Amino acid sequence: MVINLDDTWLRLTRTRFLRTAARSARILSVLLVLTTVLAPSPLWAERLALAVEKANVRSGPGTDKYEVLWEIERYHPIQVVQKQGDWIFFKDFEGDEGWIHKRLVNKTPTVITRKDMVNIRSGPGTDAAISFRAERGVPLKVLERKGNWIRIQSAFGDKGWIHSKLVW
Repeated sequence: MVINLDDTWLRLTRTRFLRTAARSARILSVLLVLTTVLAPSPLWAERLALAVEKANVRSGPGTDKYEVLWEIERYHPIQVVQKQGDWIFFKDFEGDEGWIHKRLVNKTPTVITRKDMVNIRSGPGTDAAISFRAERGVPLKVLERKGNWIRIQSAFGDKGWIHSKLVW
């Protein structure tokens, strides 16, 4: 039996190369899928909050030609969809869309209640006393996080804890 080491080495090198190439192709395809699926996802979108007491949400990027759709209040969180000059096109917790001027928002961490009536508690847990209740759509400033609990402050200065499942 004659063994040609050059042929064996070449076959082993070719096999390793093909395995490495196949592995690389799988990794690239997974990365491509993740990029395609997650890129437009809200997980990647910038989140801002209203920094002033109240502001108008408009139908377009400007005050002259575009009507007021509705009004939002301090700490209302928004998810940036697009920026155009000094204007921001956004979605809110209900999926409603509109435009707002960039000087009216900032990066303050906020949440908004998404259930009909929620308990705001004196501490992080269901055993803590109920400090006050909030209706759906009440924006709150985030002060601290502890597990699934968020310490919040309302626009009126009231403070307490709310479970993360109750907010957006």
